[in-house]
Amino acid sequence: MKKLLLLGVVLCSVAMHSQTDEEAIKSIYKNSLTNGKSYEWLDHLSNKIGGRLSGSLEAERAVKWGQAELEKLGLDKVWLQPVMVPKWIRGAKEYAYYENGSGETTTVNICALGGSIATKTLGVKASIIEVQNFEELKALGKENIEGKIVFYNRPMQEDLISTFNAYGGCVNQRYAGAMEAGKYGAVGVIVRSMNLRLDDFPHTGSMSYGDLPNAQRIPSAAISTNDAEKLSSMIKLDKQLKFYFKQNCKQLEDVLSYNVIGEITGSEFPKEYMIVGGHLDSWDLGDGSHDDGAGVVQSMDVLRLLKESGIKPKRSIRVVLFMNEENGLRGGNKYAEEAKKNNEKHVFALESDSGGFTPRGFSFDCSDANFNQVLSWKPLFKPYLIHYFEKGGSGADVGPLKNDSNVLAGLRPDSQRYFDHHHASNDTFDAVNKRELELGAATMTALVYLFDKYGTNPIPQNKELKD
Repeated sequence: MKKLLLLGVVLCSVAMHSQTDEEAIKSIYKNSLTNGKSYEWLDHLSNKIGGRLSGSLEAERAVKWGQAELEKLGLDKVWLQPVMVPKWIRGAKEYAYYENGSGETTTVNICALGGSIATKTLGVKASIIEVQNFEELKALGKENIEGKIVFYNRPMQEDLISTFNAYGGCVNQRYAGAMEAGKYGAVGVIVRSMNLRLDDFPHTGSMSYGDLPNAQRIPSAAISTNDAEKLSSMIKLDKQLKFYFKQNCKQLEDVLSYNVIGEITGSEFPKEYMIVGGHLDSWDLGDGSHDDGAGVVQSMDVLRLLKESGIKPKRSIRVVLFMNEENGLRGGNKYAEEAKKNNEKHVFALESDSGGFTPRGFSFDCSDANFNQVLSWKPLFKPYLIHYFEKGGSGADVGPLKNDSNVLAGLRPDSQRYFDHHHASNDTFDAVNKRELELGAATMTALVYLFDKYGTNPIPQNKELKD
């Protein structure tokens, strides 16, 4: 009987090793689409736990959930990596309106930006001035800004196909708008939401005061795109227009949280590490399904799908559920810090943090040699309509791992609808399509499989001399 069992194991092992890349990848996609766990996991994370702002009770519950689910997969190791994170709370719901010269008021939809201070107890009411950028702010000068509320109204550029490029072109007004306006004596800042669609959802996101003294720090809030359009029109029509808003947010002391890590130990090169991950924290307005619940559950499913498809990795593969990407990047920095301290060799890192929409491909931060290897794999992905393989960024959490020889990658789903939900109250489970999410998990697993099988191409020895 023992001989028969041993023979079965050997035959199974031979079958797996004789499997072609096409067959292995087909098996991965089949398992994800017919037996995936990502959608089920996301349902729980979104609907049972909810928005997971760093330092919150929900974030703490998500850590415990992530650890428990990874332990159920029978991985070789599962552990928590301690990291101190900021704790910012929103408080009671924000309220705002504009008032015309006749005293008539119109309420508008706003939300405090992450990291902002609160308004005074009774709120802030002042004349409002509209600008498109920091250059206009500088040109106006303190004499025209002091005592007023600054309204940043530069929209995302509609003619850019890459919505992430459109986002990058205007996000500085959200991040640094209060810091810049505060230098000129403004009493508050309102920022047009980072959204290509016209709707009533204000979008939050991180902001910073930099080194601005406390006395010059002013409250900062986002306004929905519909209300931004109306407000802009009213400013042009009524020079006596005033704006009022009240918010109750507060920054508390840092608190202890964790990155959640699971590992399949490599069979041939256990000291070479490959990681796949997303960030466990989210903003608090919705339940963070696209940003980044999708990336979390897809990354978890990568390790499960490898096991389900009978693939025994050569290298150690880790899933990392990072904490605090949204307002500090503490988790990503902590993971890289510990990896360096432990002299761990990270050869590959893949991040999913662009939503759970239909996967289109990947962007890669790597050498030409590694990128040419990736291009040779494009025919393996063509049957799944995955065609986008470009050099570019990877992800915020894996970025700190970058060195001269490794490969960093980012999953690139279709981005056209992503900013309809990003950081807003409509980033909810119902906005995620099960099949699209599972296709993304399979696509990530296929890339991990290939890099594990073929490894990375080291940089030529004479590179430093040439540089």
